[in-house]
Amino acid sequence: MRMLINVPETVVADALRGIAASHPELTVDVENRVVVRRDAPVAGKVALVSGGGSGHEPLHAGFVGPGMLSAACPGEVFTSPVPDQMVRAAAAVDSGEGVLFVVKNYTGDVLNFEMAAELAEEEGLRIEQVLVDDDVAVTDSLYTAGRRGTGATLFVEKIAGAAADEGAPLDRVAAIARRVNESSRSFGVALSSVTTPAKGSPTFDLPAGELELGIGIHGEPGRERRAMMTSGEIADFAVNAVLDDLRPSGPVLALVNGMGATPLLELYGFGAEVHRVLRERGVVVARTLVGNYVTSLDMAGCSVTLCQVDEELLRLWDAPVETPALRWGR
Repeated sequence: MRMLINVPETVVADALRGIAASHPELTVDVENRVVVRRDAPVAGKVALVSGGGSGHEPLHAGFVGPGMLSAACPGEVFTSPVPDQMVRAAAAVDSGEGVLFVVKNYTGDVLNFEMAAELAEEEGLRIEQVLVDDDVAVTDSLYTAGRRGTGATLFVEKIAGAAADEGAPLDRVAAIARRVNESSRSFGVALSSVTTPAKGSPTFDLPAGELELGIGIHGEPGRERRAMMTSGEIADFAVNAVLDDLRPSGPVLALVNGMGATPLLELYGFGAEVHRVLRERGVVVARTLVGNYVTSLDMAGCSVTLCQVDEELLRLWDAPVETPALRWGR
């Protein structure tokens, strides 16, 4: 095992200490594993809280800041955070306008956020939840009942965060978040396995010269394995899988996302192929984001997420954002 870590047992805490040292605009509680924007709670503003297993960075801690999340709760690697983290985060950022929990559809996340919502409401907080389930590759998986939550999480957090910054009430912010999720679809591809610090070796066997179509962000199996394909062939398969399910009737946001070990040189080349397929299918691309945003540790591969947008959603996407991993317009 060759990893830039001390010991597997402290890898999450060590990363949080690094976030604290690098981003003084955030308040990082390493012991309780909560990352909060330093100016929280913001008066008159609905708060957004999300979280999930570590290993998907910059999701979610990298998206804490003005225009996006109010707080994030990192769990152990590929493991849901616990309800106490979520309640602590909600209490830290609630201004009295309510808190929206953004939850990716994985069984542990769903159960723990539901429990946290009940506990927070017992303490007098108003909580709404939105479930992200955008992955079209499979219906059920090792971690889920229903579709997995993947790249659309970024779209939900950004667009709902912008609505909250504009002063929209809790029910409106939640409705916008749900609309973004319903308008989004994703498909992922793995070129290599993923290695967790605790295991120290690949978590599944992917023979040389093969790839997995429809992989999950924890290494869950996809639709099928094939011999290695070109970037253009992968784009044909992935984008058509998304479009056949989404069937957009208007312009889309496009996220070309790396799984952690794929360099930007390859991602931008793949992005060009994604645009080619969309052009051939008559789909107008309003905005494109390319990079490693929803990752799977050291997995080589990529995912494509498309979100159909109208004028309101596009305006909220373009609104200013200032987080460690996503920033523009300020």
